[in-house]
Amino acid sequence: MDSSKFFRSFSYALRGIGTVFKEEFNARVHLLAAIVAIVLGFVLKVSWFEWIILILVIGGVFAMELINTSIENLADLYSSEFNPKIKKIKDLSAGAVLVASITALLIGLIIFLPKILAK
Repeated sequence: MDSSKFFRSFSYALRGIGTVFKEEFNARVHLLAAIVAIVLGFVLKVSWFEWIILILVIGGVFAMELINTSIENLADLYSSEFNPKIKKIKDLSAGAVLVASITALLIGLIIFLPKILAK
């Protein structure tokens, strides 16, 4: 693969990330939560291991949001009319984002709450 193809594919991926933040309210909520977690991480001086965990869960939530948005867009392209099977698919992918988000929240509480209460 030559470098121009690589950089072009990278730009497509960045465009996709930009699109999800522009079009999806929940992605912006997740971004705000990630910024809060990162700021708290610096303020509360989390360990390098805690940083690894935080980065993994933040990345996981964003990845799930991108996958969910992709599935929703693909389903809408297939049919704009109500279809119970499409609804089920959309509900399942939204559920995956919810599981990732709740996991991130719980991990954030485990990391930050003891540090906050100790202050």
